[in-house]
Amino acid sequence: MMQLNYGIIGCGMMGQEHLKNVALLDAADVVAVFEPNDQMAQEAQRLAPNAKRYDSVQALLADQTVNCLIIASPNYFHLDQLIEIQRTRVLPILVEKPLFTNPDDLEKLEQFIDTYDAPVWVAMEYRYMPPITALREQINSATGGVKQLTIREHRFPFLEKVNDWNRLNRKSGGTFVEKCCHFFDLMRLLVDGEPTRIYASAGQAVNHLGERYDGEASDIWDHGYVAVDFNNGTRAMLELSMFAEGSRYQEEISAVGAQGKIEAFIPGPGRFWPKELGDAPVPQVVVSPRNPKGPVVQEVPVDPELLEAGDHNGSTFYQHQRFAQLCRGEIDAPEVSLNDGMQAVLMGLAAQSSARSGQSVDWPPQRDQLSN
Repeated sequence: MMQLNYGIIGCGMMGQEHLKNVALLDAADVVAVFEPNDQMAQEAQRLAPNAKRYDSVQALLADQTVNCLIIASPNYFHLDQLIEIQRTRVLPILVEKPLFTNPDDLEKLEQFIDTYDAPVWVAMEYRYMPPITALREQINSATGGVKQLTIREHRFPFLEKVNDWNRLNRKSGGTFVEKCCHFFDLMRLLVDGEPTRIYASAGQAVNHLGERYDGEASDIWDHGYVAVDFNNGTRAMLELSMFAEGSRYQEEISAVGAQGKIEAFIPGPGRFWPKELGDAPVPQVVVSPRNPKGPVVQEVPVDPELLEAGDHNGSTFYQHQRFAQLCRGEIDAPEVSLNDGMQAVLMGLAAQSSARSGQSVDWPPQRDQLSN
């Protein structure tokens, strides 16, 4: 088996989750990291003791033992770091979502997509959560073809990040980009279609009110709704609340068609589950046919070792398994392409614009219709 030697750019919360999951892979090691924050770098060293810390992306790329890369830096660095890598070495890359944050950078991204000569996988962990995988496998047989899709996330507020970068739209891309591009990716995947119109309503009701960072007011939203029409006639809805940390399930996904309904119920990260309530709930998939037989409940437990390795119900590990197969040439192309990553961000930017203007955005959006 080909040995994979990872270089990781960014070792904050998500970077550390990648470090933990690479450690679970066969014939894989993290040999190089770039992390400017000393505290985060020290934790990365603990998790990956064989890794050498470098003081720049260029210095990391000069390490010839590195043969694949992970980008887990703050959102607003992703695209520029992809372009910096392209100028130096052409290696397989797993890049965290969102792929970009500024609509003015769309042309740069399109040029990168057209010219980069190695595979790039956009990290959309939610695709690989076991209950979502189970829902995806049964969605057409359970529904007879999806006509309505609803995704609800009721969760805790944004976590603290280094230098509070996720408190500002211009750095994060905005809530519908930073938090919700996962869900727009799932919409396209589960309904097997492309958007034709997006309408959104959102705002800042509870979290981060009056907070300022270097004199700049926090402007990220903490709740909202997004309605999406698709070109195959399916309609989808996203409901987000980031002041609902007491919820039993963090994500609930429902798909309905002429034959019935299928739902997935997914708890949030175990480290946030109140211990006084006993064991955290087990993920479930529920199929409800349109007949008197009633619903069929399927529990989808997740390996405890994988739960310990991150906040995404084991999905980061399964994603890494597939990315490793890509790096070794065992599969031909990324399962989450650069186009997938771009479309998810465009949907988020369109939702941001719609919520600001009160007007729906037709697809494909014009550049001046997009904002964060």
